[in-house]
Amino acid sequence: MVEPELVVLDEIRRIVSQELEWSGPVEPVHHLMRDLQLDSLGLTVLAVELENRFRIRLTMEDSAGVVSVGDLMRLVASRLPDVAGDAFVEGAP
Repeated sequence: MVEPELVVLDEIRRIVSQELEWSGPVEPVHHLMRDLQLDSLGLTVLAVELENRFRIRLTMEDSAGVVSVGDLMRLVASRLPDVAGDAFVEGAP
């Protein structure tokens, strides 16, 4: 994994743990609904929190191929501004 993906994965773990009260492990191979037991509301909370944290927009079309934590991690990382520039700052709100 590259640095932006790791930052996104850490944020997914934080949201799932703190906002959605999941106490188990959260790894890229985990299925969002089956393994993490997220329902449509949980998925929406996760998406909105990621949008707010990284200042991106995720559409319904985006979600069509997202079934695992890894899928979501790669999607969000692909939407981040150019990591070589100053636009991506780890830990920024």
